[in-house]
Amino acid sequence: MDDDNSKNATYRPPLPNDRRPLLDDVDRKLLLVLQRDGRVSNAALAQEVGLAPSTVHTRVRRLTEAGVIRGFFADVDPAAVGRPLRAMIAVTLRSTARHRIRQFVKSVIDLPPVIDAYFLAGGDDYLLHIAAIDTDDLRHLVEYLSAREEVAGTNTSLVFEHVRGSAPL
Repeated sequence: MDDDNSKNATYRPPLPNDRRPLLDDVDRKLLLVLQRDGRVSNAALAQEVGLAPSTVHTRVRRLTEAGVIRGFFADVDPAAVGRPLRAMIAVTLRSTARHRIRQFVKSVIDLPPVIDAYFLAGGDDYLLHIAAIDTDDLRHLVEYLSAREEVAGTNTSLVFEHVRGSAPL
């Protein structure tokens, strides 16, 4: 397309999603405290933000129902449960397998070493965050992935240290 509009096109960010809840300063304060300690009691949370416990309970429930808070979980150290070797495996699928992209992730997400799977834009299709028992376990996983007919290739990077950040508020 070679018209004046396409030559002078500018990036326009998407309009705000009407379903996305608007967060006020109190919501952000609640989220910061919960990020720091997801097990904080409702009473302690209320005291920290300066609201009544019933109000805090209502706000946290609203944030959860709206999908802002996706869940509460234990952050388990893989090394403490016998999986000290961490790696990131970039997976590229064959161009003929693009229609099976969702099937691929469903089939690998429950493999014991896989912690997270990221669907990417760019040269790789997926990035798998894994925790392996040892190098043999890692090699076995890479061989398993590489043998799959839809996989064109993998690239493995060892993780020396993982530092968790917080969600942008």
